[in-house]
Amino acid sequence: FSGLVKENPRHNGIGELLEILGSIINGFAIPLKKEHVTFLSKALLPLHKPKCVNLYHQQLSYCIIQYVEKDGDTGITVIRGLISCWPWTDSQKQVLLINELEELLELLGYEQLQVIQTELFRHLSRLIGSDHFQVAERALFLWNNEHLVNAGCLSRQLADVILPLIYDDLLDKCSHWNQTVEGLAQSVQKMYIEFDPSLYESCAAGEKDRGEKKASFEERALAGWKQIDAMATSNR
Repeated sequence: FSGLVKENPRHNGIGELLEILGSIINGFAIPLKKEHVTFLSKALLPLHKPKCVNLYHQQLSYCIIQYVEKDGDTGITVIRGLISCWPWTDSQKQVLLINELEELLELLGYEQLQVIQTELFRHLSRLIGSDHFQVAERALFLWNNEHLVNAGCLSRQLADVILPLIYDDLLDKCSHWNQTVEGLAQSVQKMYIEFDPSLYESCAAGEKDRGEKKASFEERALAGWKQIDAMATSNR
């Protein structure tokens, strides 16, 4: 596995090895041994990096899910690992990993979410704000997952944490050129307004304040450049 990640981009037999490994992981005793958790972080998670990951991703994802089903705390390690190696320049690979991320989020308990919620929601915000419409669409589609919305990380109980982090990018996508993205964003927006109108209004006020500060900063910067230009002209 290390050779595939660091040296040789060829993937001959990786899928078959992962398929066998999935059966082995399924038989791991609980609690997981330290060496098993180390194998997850040092051998399996880096396999998300190669460009050819789509050719064995199904088997890799199965192995990862087996770990999280046995020990929910490994979900924290996995999600942080995915975020750290996220393929921001490869839209198709991003969509693939969002699919895996959705499966992982379904398995996370409240205690695990408490540990990782801020970095997770910031990551989701960045996905929503993606310039590639397919990435934004797939990220917004997470809110169509009834389990996540009713009892998971996107539930009403965590609205006060996630909404302030995603508000700006969500609002931007509510007037997107792609009708599907726009419709999904407006649906998520409506959901949070119904969850907590006062929270939504607070986020809207904060966005307006940030916009005014940004405009004021740009005006001062422009005035400064004009002053420098005038000084340069007078010294000629």
